Amino acid sequence: MKTIGASLQTHLASEVATVAICFKITTPSAIILTFTSHTEDVVVSGVRYTSVNGLSPTAIDTTGSLAVDNLDARGFLHTLGLTNADIHAGKYDGSTLEVFLVNYADTSMGVVKLRKGFLGNMRWGRVSFDAEVRGIMERYTKELCELYTPSCRADLGDARCTVDLTPFTFTGTITSLTNNRKFKDSSRTEATGYFLGGKLTWTGGLNSGLAMEVKNWTLGSTEFELMLPMPYTVQVGDTYSVHKGCVKTLAMCRDDFNNIENFRGEPYVPQTVTMAISALK
Repeated sequence: MKTIGASLQTHLASEVATVAICFKITTPSAIILTFTSHTEDVVVSGVRYTSVNGLSPTAIDTTGSLAVDNLDARGFLHTLGLTNADIHAGKYDGSTLEVFLVNYADTSMGVVKLRKGFLGNMRWGRVSFDAEVRGIMERYTKELCELYTPSCRADLGDARCTVDLTPFTFTGTITSLTNNRKFKDSSRTEATGYFLGGKLTWTGGLNSGLAMEVKNWTLGSTEFELMLPMPYTVQVGDTYSVHKGCVKTLAMCRDDFNNIENFRGEPYVPQTVTMAISALK
């Protein structure tokens, strides 16, 4: 049940109501973005909510059961000051979103809280975006248990793996590039495939602080290929650090890292085998 102040409740019951919807986004890095659907800026509790064009929330789906409450918000990137690159970089992943209704003519009446949740999938085009807003109950839909797998379920170097990545980590500088996904460092001498599945973290350039998994490393061409292109332009001279990859097999854990006691897989569990039987004639 939503609690509404008496004065605001009276205003909402009147024939003409001066109301607007406000949005407050708080990113994991504590950046706060505030917007309103009103044609002018609205100040609520000392916080200015910027008027934007093209911001369109869908109807809010709320139930009394454990079903997930959902809301979609659509808008224009340039209007909100968002960029494709920022969304691609994950700057807004895990952000909380608060949506409320207010009387823009007299914000002292208080607010009607409509939704508080987390940003889910974000889809974007050249000028617009769609963002899913998931209610708090969405957290209860997650699987909390692990399944048996022949490969290791730990990530190389994490608390369960315990491998010290220091001797397997190297630094370098980009010497040439094809695009934001493929680039070269002519000083590298590691064997082909050495960085397969590893993580490359940028220490300089526009992508500084961001990381991406390595899809391939070829010694002959001294070229890296990442799983996905970087959101910001990669340039010659950009610096990085990268660590050896792990394909999460028992053999690699034993032979490359001498860490078999921390292997988090079940390689000897019988696997599903599909057999094709041809009819005898």
